[in-house]
Amino acid sequence: MALTPHMRTVVIKRPIHLITGIFRIGQYIAPMILIIADYFAVIFAELIAWYVRGVLLPQYFPMLSIFTISNTYVYFIFPFTFFLFLAYEGMYSKRLAFWKCVEIIFKICTYVSILAIAVMYFTGRAENISRTFIGVMWILSFIYLIYTRYIAKRMLVAAGLWQKPVVIVGAGKTAEFLAKNFEDEPTLGYKIVGLVEDHYAERPLMHRYQHIGVFSDVEQAIINSEVQDVIIATPGLEREEMLDLVYRIQPYVKNLTIVPDLFGVPLSNMEVETFFNEKMIMLRVRNNLSLLRNRIIKRMFDIIAGGCIVSLLFPILLVLYLIVKYDSQGPVLHNANRLGKKGKEFLCYKFRTMHADADNMLEEYFQHNPEAKEEWDKFAKLRNGDPRVTKVGKWIRRYSLDELPQIVNVLKGDMSLVGPRPYLPREKIKMGYLSNVILETVPGITGLWQVSGRNDIEFEGRLQLDSWYVRNWSVWQDMVLLAKTVGVVLGRKGAY
Repeated sequence: MALTPHMRTVVIKRPIHLITGIFRIGQYIAPMILIIADYFAVIFAELIAWYVRGVLLPQYFPMLSIFTISNTYVYFIFPFTFFLFLAYEGMYSKRLAFWKCVEIIFKICTYVSILAIAVMYFTGRAENISRTFIGVMWILSFIYLIYTRYIAKRMLVAAGLWQKPVVIVGAGKTAEFLAKNFEDEPTLGYKIVGLVEDHYAERPLMHRYQHIGVFSDVEQAIINSEVQDVIIATPGLEREEMLDLVYRIQPYVKNLTIVPDLFGVPLSNMEVETFFNEKMIMLRVRNNLSLLRNRIIKRMFDIIAGGCIVSLLFPILLVLYLIVKYDSQGPVLHNANRLGKKGKEFLCYKFRTMHADADNMLEEYFQHNPEAKEEWDKFAKLRNGDPRVTKVGKWIRRYSLDELPQIVNVLKGDMSLVGPRPYLPREKIKMGYLSNVILETVPGITGLWQVSGRNDIEFEGRLQLDSWYVRNWSVWQDMVLLAKTVGVVLGRKGAY
């Protein structure tokens, strides 16, 4: 017998009540556990920093002065200062994505370090300041706070104490996108306990979550669930229908979230303004890369980080040069034209991974394998074996080592460490209107497309990712993408 919406509600009533009951307990326990985790993370960072400066370094540098620090600073002042900043940023109550948490913790550790120096200076204790101690504490507190909070949240989620039960109104593509993001970010703790949808038989999301009602009885569905957080994920509704849902749901919940139809719009630096009567809002969107100071910051970041990378990777570059040279005939570097800023072409450097007569080999391969031609047209790659690639080429492509010479392009200013994909000149027509956005800046060695699937993403998908990156650029985003790239390369995801 098929379940009616009412019968479905009865079936899941008890589990939802259990989840909401545990969540109410977790509202009080979870912040305390996070505070304790933060306290020990800071203490541990301070003690290790003191050991490095006060014990370890003097053994190798006897000229260093004796360094001591009061227990009052170690066990009270520093931890309490961290706690104030963390609490101010809502780190004990807000549900933030992992990399957003990392960004906030990075800023907090920086602020506390600067504040510590300033306070000790103005209180006449500047002679007791150890720059080594402050620097090591800054690094270690940043690392320990990230990992202790992550582990603590995972444990709290497993115990149900950090899980926040939510009901989603709608079960279409937007709701599917929300559900995927909740799954990809387990430390957010969102637990979808039910869906409110009229066309529930047509929605794939219904196979994974319970249907607890339709739009006409949304109030009763919310009451039965006892959930205090509801998300309206139906951006396609008419204005009157959306307002009707809002006014009907709001009296029964503490938090009501509306997902607007703003997909593709730059959101990372969006500002919201309201008028006095609150009947209208304005959303201000900034083009970050159009500002001169941001372009200067990005260029300085490339020069400093690129210089460090070159010095570290020089032995690897030399070994790869010799391997490619003696593996097959042809030049070591493959210098190809790519589209740069404003569509200006430049020579992009890569280690050669193909045979010298690669173009003829490709045409001949297409004649005998027409299905490969279709794959080429779709992905601009041959993912199931490319006859042009050399033996060494297959290996260095697997770990993206062929792209290391592009560091030279970065230092020259033709490329950036992070940016859109370097497109071929013949691909400009296929890029369409998005070429105006993507070519606002120089391409990157890595980028959003690299950490989101690389060659598993179709051409149109790469364009969307690259245009999103340009519209939402920030220094922190570049740092996050560089960190993610390491994992993607080591995992060989999407490498062909």
